[in-house]
Amino acid sequence: MTEGSAPRGESKDGATYFGDETKALREALGLSQDAFAEKLHYNQGQVSKVESGTVLASEAFADAMDRVAGTPGVYKRLRNKLSKRGIPDWFAPYVAMEQKATVVRMFNPTLLPGLVQTRSYAEVVLRAGRPSNLEDLVTARIERQTILTRSESPARLWLVLNEAALRNPVGDMALMRAQLKHLRDLAEVPRHRIQIVPACKANNLAASPFGLLSFRDSADVVHVDGFPRGYVLTEPDDVAEAQDAYDLLKAMAAPPDEAAELINSIEKDCYS
Repeated sequence: MTEGSAPRGESKDGATYFGDETKALREALGLSQDAFAEKLHYNQGQVSKVESGTVLASEAFADAMDRVAGTPGVYKRLRNKLSKRGIPDWFAPYVAMEQKATVVRMFNPTLLPGLVQTRSYAEVVLRAGRPSNLEDLVTARIERQTILTRSESPARLWLVLNEAALRNPVGDMALMRAQLKHLRDLAEVPRHRIQIVPACKANNLAASPFGLLSFRDSADVVHVDGFPRGYVLTEPDDVAEAQDAYDLLKAMAAPPDEAAELINSIEKDCYS
């Protein structure tokens, strides 16, 4: 591998391709997996998973490879390039904006949005479209979530969901219990807000998922999900209309401090 070269074997998913490169580096250094793991400061099991393509290496793992190989930034850039394979070209501009957002407000009527999905939930949702690059799509979706947990200026999430989104079964009951636990954990993070519109309230205000991104130094933008692709709105009138709709949805929903109790109730009703 040389810096800036195009990845070989485009039919491979990102994890498999990076795994091959990891194994090639280890063998070029004449090291066993155990010895390579020791130099990387990881355990042998993690090296094995990366080499086999079971998981895409983390940025920290790629940094460690660069340190051992004496190739500053090369493996990290390759890893990040491969991780973006799961982001369609039309969606990439939105993801770039999402990375810079200070506040993300989202409304979803029937499914949980990508920013709060567990890996298993995302796999089931994305598999429905029968993509050839499922692992890349899942990895890209999960990596978007780092905006909520990054150490420097994590984004604040405000999420409004129809109750139907939590009752809509995706996968088996164990998967849904894990997903609802993850959502409940997010609801209890002080900087986030999660609200649920009870099923007894007919929500005819918005049928499509949409969201608003807020930034420190620029105007809000709106993203509307759609099929086969979503779109971004930046005109002030469109943004103002979306902000007004979101305010109405928040007023319709149960208060944020009731979210955990509602999630627990739905879990007992549907997935026990």
